[in-house]
Amino acid sequence: MKVQTLVPLLLIGIASNAAYAADANAEQGMTQSDTLKKIRDTGTIVVGHRESSVPFSYYDNNQKVVGYSQEYSNAIVEAVKKQLAMPNLTVKMVPITSQARIPLLQNGTIDFECGSTTNNAERQQQVAFSNSIFIVGGKLLVKKGSGINDFQDLSGKPVTTTSGTTNEILLNQLNDKNNMKMRIISSKDHSDAFRTLESGRAVAFYMDDPLLAGERAKAKKPDQWEIVGTPQSNEAYGCMLRKNDPAFKKLMDETIAEAQTSGEAEKWYQRWFTQPIPPKNINMNFTMSDEMKALFKAPNDRIL
Repeated sequence: MKVQTLVPLLLIGIASNAAYAADANAEQGMTQSDTLKKIRDTGTIVVGHRESSVPFSYYDNNQKVVGYSQEYSNAIVEAVKKQLAMPNLTVKMVPITSQARIPLLQNGTIDFECGSTTNNAERQQQVAFSNSIFIVGGKLLVKKGSGINDFQDLSGKPVTTTSGTTNEILLNQLNDKNNMKMRIISSKDHSDAFRTLESGRAVAFYMDDPLLAGERAKAKKPDQWEIVGTPQSNEAYGCMLRKNDPAFKKLMDETIAEAQTSGEAEKWYQRWFTQPIPPKNINMNFTMSDEMKALFKAPNDRIL
């Protein structure tokens, strides 16, 4: 596999792909969303990935992109190679953030991404989603002994979450609805949010529970931190692709369904959530939920 690493600047990405978008939209019967044609014509598939969404999509010690979601990305790339009969297809890996992932997909900088992106109705107005790859609940990461056990304990306190996420929206809604007077700190990414918590600038980090477990696993002293709180939401992660592209969605859905029903995805889960993982070889000890077991038995792309 030929793999290249591309570090995009959002504005450059938008400019460099404007010509492609215009040409594709102008072509009779074609739209920008014809991803398989774009891949065939360019000889390259461009895969979006996260830099620090442990254990879904992140860099290991060797700057290789790894993780549970990356297993799905790799499988989708192999399926594209097979369908297009292009075994030597070039693979470019592009790091993305929560804020930039949708614009980079829409403007053609990336062809798809599998990371930690929630499938919801609001986002479906802009992009499309594959079958679900994970079911999550939003909880709190706090320091042990902090006295914070649930969301009602956050009134009047500084709380951090990651900018551009559904968690940021939900936290602001909770704050306004209950007049909690929290000071919400929106951090650039999950690692930034944990540093805000670790430094004492926030008393809690609100995020999806497996991502919190990932940040705890990366901490200098993981045993100092605990995940608490009644889940404020249940959400489904899916791989993201451009709208109105049924052929590419079919390929992605079939690839994901095959992995889940064959038992391969369960092996991926065990590898990334119940065994020591890089960079510190810490076991997240994140047992598979009943919702995940049900998903693997009956793959679907439902919004929760």
